[in-house]
Amino acid sequence: MPDLGEYAREVLGAYGVSLILITILVGQSWRRYKRVKAALEEVEKNG
Repeated sequence: MPDLGEYAREVLGAYGVSLILITILVGQSWRRYKRVKAALEEVEKNG
């Protein structure tokens, strides 16, 4: 890991926030995928 000096806290905090936001976005995308897939299967079953 590079030496971040006096900005280590800010840089690591930004990385942490970014990872949290990416995790939230992936989770939302996954939930939407499952919801849309289930809806499509329902339409195909009833169609």
